Amino acid sequence: MTVLHWVGLLALAVFAGAVVPFQSAINANLGRGLGHPLWATLASLLVSIIVLLPVIVALRLPLPSLAFINKSPLWMWAGGAFGVCFISLALMLLPKLGASGFIALAMAGQILASLLLDHFGLFGLAERQLTTSRVLGALLLIGGVALIQFSGAQPPGD
Repeated sequence: MTVLHWVGLLALAVFAGAVVPFQSAINANLGRGLGHPLWATLASLLVSIIVLLPVIVALRLPLPSLAFINKSPLWMWAGGAFGVCFISLALMLLPKLGASGFIALAMAGQILASLLLDHFGLFGLAERQLTTSRVLGALLLIGGVALIQFSGAQPPGD
């Protein structure tokens, strides 16, 4: 892999992370307007389908294999449930914690879960042992998360 290719992948990963607070903030407003966060979750997922289907058609992607669909384990279909969980919790928590607070705490959860997924090689991922340097890096990131969340932040009055 060339350096330019690697930098491109890193930039795309940063972009993927950057869209999350925008999605969460927009969906939180939609949830207030629709009367409940779960309506906004449904709307978000429906818009996802509406946006994705023309892309699939334009790329002329072949239909998935029915044989794979029939034989795949149930855990492979859990991604959608995790998506609903994330979107719904973001809708409910972002207005209370703020964008930086919610994203920082969500990132802390992602770091911890990622270390476990890598260490045990779960879901077909390559195993990456939990080393002292990886734990230290995670602790530094989580420490940064704590600084973002708790520096001068005052809980909203209820």
